[in-house]
Amino acid sequence: MLKKTGVPTSGQVEAVKPSPERLAEGPVVIVECFQEIPCDPCYTACKRGGFLPFEDINDLPRMDFAKCNGCGICIGACPGLAVFVVDETYAEDKALLMIPWEFLPVPEEGSIVKGLNREGDVLADVEVKKVRSAGSHNQTSILTLIVPKKYAHDIRSIRVD
Repeated sequence: MLKKTGVPTSGQVEAVKPSPERLAEGPVVIVECFQEIPCDPCYTACKRGGFLPFEDINDLPRMDFAKCNGCGICIGACPGLAVFVVDETYAEDKALLMIPWEFLPVPEEGSIVKGLNREGDVLADVEVKKVRSAGSHNQTSILTLIVPKKYAHDIRSIRVD
């Protein structure tokens, strides 16, 4: 499905999710990188050792979730926009989701936007809690969104109306 539509299968997505126990501990990275290409900026960006060393530059990223604190520095380093941070501990029915954003306009903190799934369908209205720059090396912004917890692993982009 990925090669044909650009959308990963549910099996691919499930294979990269942290365990429910790790998700219950706080923010953690999820890497939805499914193509073996020469790329490792996520690994070099992480100073905590959350990404396991690559044996080959074409390997898919592998995680040591115990070392990840969910800081999100790897989000802006990923040229494929494939890195996200989920914090299911934010509130009983809400989660925080950090996503990359490379479009204009950049939404304002406090604004309500449409949360989109991998196919581009609207799932829910979400609030932009924080906007930060990924750093001087690129124009990527990192958005922290407040999302319904049931969509924390499904929302992967937004639409600013």
